[in-house]
Amino acid sequence: MRRKDSNTSARSRVLVLVDESNVGSSVRTAGRGLDWIKLREFLAGPSTGRELIEMVVYAGLPPAMPIWQEERDKKNKFMQWLRSNGFMVVTKDGSPAEEGRYKANVDVMMAIDALELSVEMQPDLVILVTGDTDFAHLAIKLRRRGIRVEVASVSQNLGNILRSAANEVIDLAPLFQTFEMMKIQEPTPNRAMPPRQNQQQHQRRRRPRFGPAKARSV
Repeated sequence: MRRKDSNTSARSRVLVLVDESNVGSSVRTAGRGLDWIKLREFLAGPSTGRELIEMVVYAGLPPAMPIWQEERDKKNKFMQWLRSNGFMVVTKDGSPAEEGRYKANVDVMMAIDALELSVEMQPDLVILVTGDTDFAHLAIKLRRRGIRVEVASVSQNLGNILRSAANEVIDLAPLFQTFEMMKIQEPTPNRAMPPRQNQQQHQRRRRPRFGPAKARSV
């Protein structure tokens, strides 16, 4: 599926930068769950003939507000899983947006880090896992430093601006098809019942409240 790159040395040093929101959205559109271990192996595993320096994941967190706390805790738990499995994680607190959503744009952080890490780590290759055209200028800047740039995304949905800015595009669509299908949440028993039956059960549950005092104390 993923061919070895004949244009680079046998053991190219690779830095992978991931826009978590962008790649997550792409794989969900395909109806799959994202397998992070498989993604890492696909991009820079031993079979690719490359040496992975770091795989850095940039992710936005729900706002630090009571109404977002449950989702925030869940996202933080996932970030901890990534860290425990060897990924470097960079997060940014989100801010409330319209219609009960939140926004946490990590593009600037990812772009700045890409330039700084390319100086500090001296990679031969940088892989940008994103389809966001805002990273086109970053790709050009890295190439001007003599660094090969590959963009990993669903090729069919990739804009020409980002496509032409990179040395090569890695199509993730075939890889996504190997991931497990997203689980569909089963309806609860109450929701599965016909309206009349559900109403009767609801009435049975409420009836003791209106019964004698002895029944209420049970």
